[in-house]
Amino acid sequence: MNEESHLSDGIKQKSVDQRDPLPEEPVCVICGRYGEYICDQTNDDICSLECKQTLLKKILDNNTRVIPARDECFYVREPGTCFNDAQLLRTKFEIDVQGGGGSEEVPPPVLSFNSCGLTHKLLLNLETAGYEFPTPIQMQAIPVALTGKSMLVSAGTGSGKTASFLVPIVSRCARYRSEHPSEQRSPLAMVLAPTRELCVQVEDQAKILGKGLPFKTALVVGGDPMSAQLYRIQQGVELIIGTPGRLVDLLTKHAIELDYVMMFVLDEVDCMLEKGFRDQVMQIFRALSQPQVLLFSATVSREVEKVGRSLAKEMISLSVGKPNIPNKAVNQLAIWVDAKQKKQKLFEILRSQNHFKPPAVVYVSSRVGADLLANAITVVTGIKALSIHGEKPMEERRDVMGSFLAGEVPVLVSTGVLGRGVDLLVVKQVIVFDMPKTIKEYIHVIGRASKMGTAFLFVNEENRNLFPDLVEALKSCGAAIPKELINSRSREIHNKKRKVGY
Repeated sequence: MNEESHLSDGIKQKSVDQRDPLPEEPVCVICGRYGEYICDQTNDDICSLECKQTLLKKILDNNTRVIPARDECFYVREPGTCFNDAQLLRTKFEIDVQGGGGSEEVPPPVLSFNSCGLTHKLLLNLETAGYEFPTPIQMQAIPVALTGKSMLVSAGTGSGKTASFLVPIVSRCARYRSEHPSEQRSPLAMVLAPTRELCVQVEDQAKILGKGLPFKTALVVGGDPMSAQLYRIQQGVELIIGTPGRLVDLLTKHAIELDYVMMFVLDEVDCMLEKGFRDQVMQIFRALSQPQVLLFSATVSREVEKVGRSLAKEMISLSVGKPNIPNKAVNQLAIWVDAKQKKQKLFEILRSQNHFKPPAVVYVSSRVGADLLANAITVVTGIKALSIHGEKPMEERRDVMGSFLAGEVPVLVSTGVLGRGVDLLVVKQVIVFDMPKTIKEYIHVIGRASKMGTAFLFVNEENRNLFPDLVEALKSCGAAIPKELINSRSREIHNKKRKVGY
């Protein structure tokens, strides 16, 4: 049916003009009335132009991108009809696709989870988990992963990378189990992550998405008894989630059937390589039978690309946004403060009703410093604070994170153990007490603040090596730059010019 006939037939403008659905009829995703039409940009069922505009506005609010709502982009339900301008969507959402026979051969981005061919139960689980609309990285990564193609994905902190691989894993594993109910229940997918905290979070999300489906998980990390982890796998699971070291230890000591693993995911690859896990990763990969490989990384270095080439002959490279640029949704507030005055400045912020916005994470550089500062915050300000770092037992770390995420503890003092991957959607504020050693880690750290959150950063002469990159990072987001930082940077440039004879 062409656009002119749509308009002449009279598209229903408001939801009140639409009738209630009959049994087995499609339902509007916004108001629940008869889904007479299909939104061309999301493939969702809608009842009127009003509900289409509401749907697209929600996508706009979620992804901060403009998507036009026009009558002519609205058509009556006809089986098999679909509209998608892939390149337009990729341009809008800053999605770059390389490899795989060119961007035309790669599945187009989707604006709705309903467009991914997922089961009704998985769609309900996504809704329960709070995934209303896919983020830009999920728009492109999920449909590609569902095809079975290997992929190297690069996107910033808080972009939604975890769901980008968990949704395809749950979907493919549950479908495989439904089609092979009598087959031995061996692992079908494996996710490796660099830290125990990240593994725990990935498993928590996987359990939510797989609830009510033939989908079970096993967590393989240090700090928990290996016997219990082995027993869990032997009882039959679809997904193993673990750190490379513990998983190699488990595979070395026990015989585990891995021939059916069809999806192999490396999360935070750059961090994994920095921690020296490359050999363990390759050892685990060699125990598998040519699975689909999905690599997720905040940054893509030559080393990351090299690992990708060693794991898969053909790999689609996918990136969203500009690399090494802070999240513009986070308001950065740089404060020049001498090292001896940092504690006092922190206490002032925490005592201020205008500046303190809990829940907050305070980042420090040392484990001892985390414990001492958390205790000082509690004693001096009366605000309950706990610390978390790599030397704490796994059970204690879980209790600390549980208390913080539940809102029982307003302030969490952490080392870089929470700087990578771990999803802290409740966090409204990040305070960088000790600046990280690299600007890349700084970007990860402030990315822990939720959308429209704030990030205070304490900076002084001790951070001189970061000044050039830090100034650029602040400029890129329109953040104010302390005059001391500008003056110090100017002196540094002037001195360099003098040395080379300008």
